[in-house]
Amino acid sequence: MTALILHGGAGARRERNYDAEVVHMREVVEAMKARLEAGDSALDVAVEAVAMLEESGLYVAGRGASPNLAGAYELDASLMDGCGQRAGAVAALQGFKSPIRTARAVMDRTPHVMLAGEGAALFAHDQGLEPIGDEAAWFTHAGQGEDNHPPKGLSHGTVGCCVLDAQGRLAAATSTGGVFGKMPGRVGDTPLPAAGTWADDRVAVSGTGQGEYFIRVAAAGQVAWRVGSGQSLSEAAQGVIDQIGDLGGDGGLIALDRDGAITHPFNSQGMKRAWLTPSGEIGVEVFGR
Repeated sequence: MTALILHGGAGARRERNYDAEVVHMREVVEAMKARLEAGDSALDVAVEAVAMLEESGLYVAGRGASPNLAGAYELDASLMDGCGQRAGAVAALQGFKSPIRTARAVMDRTPHVMLAGEGAALFAHDQGLEPIGDEAAWFTHAGQGEDNHPPKGLSHGTVGCCVLDAQGRLAAATSTGGVFGKMPGRVGDTPLPAAGTWADDRVAVSGTGQGEYFIRVAAAGQVAWRVGSGQSLSEAAQGVIDQIGDLGGDGGLIALDRDGAITHPFNSQGMKRAWLTPSGEIGVEVFGR
């Protein structure tokens, strides 16, 4: 039995057309379905799915990043392997195309969970990861007209994926390209295990929204802890989104459990998402609940 769910951010606005994103998300799911059928691990599939989302320039992650107040592009990402709860992350990474691949390298090739700023960039260079080169030509500033470019308040934009493989292993990966108007050095929930990303032997979770609120409630980890205390996956995920809403925040999350159940609650206008069920069904939604 295999399953996955991915998201392209909870900043969707009803006045925008998302046909390109819908087509692309389906393509990502189809590509990852083939990998799962070939026996790839949940961790490898989660990373590859997020890398495809980063590379597309359609979402506020990787190539779709936006500059901060100082005009710099600071990118964040994290991943967790449910087997042993290994984790890797980068925060405020500059100059490299794939934050999620860099986070994977941190997990696999260092004794650390997170590298940040200049240290993350030096590590990426030493590992031979692909640099950006001409930033003006590379970045697409995805999310124009979404919550990535709000008139006021906290903006957001993220991608992520949760995967269950044929061996029953779970994994989650999350990446964000930053948002217009954030202060230099700002770090949200995306690179923080238990805030924006979580995977253990029961549940995998990836969040998207106003990261400060997700940090304050330990959103991704809390979903897993609620499931561990006896709540259903959907009850646990909705409870966390309700808590974020009660604090004044918005966003959404995707979650997948070891039985292949999926859920994707959000309290924003929309959340771009797509999934593969254990029966092989592929679904894609932006606004429907």
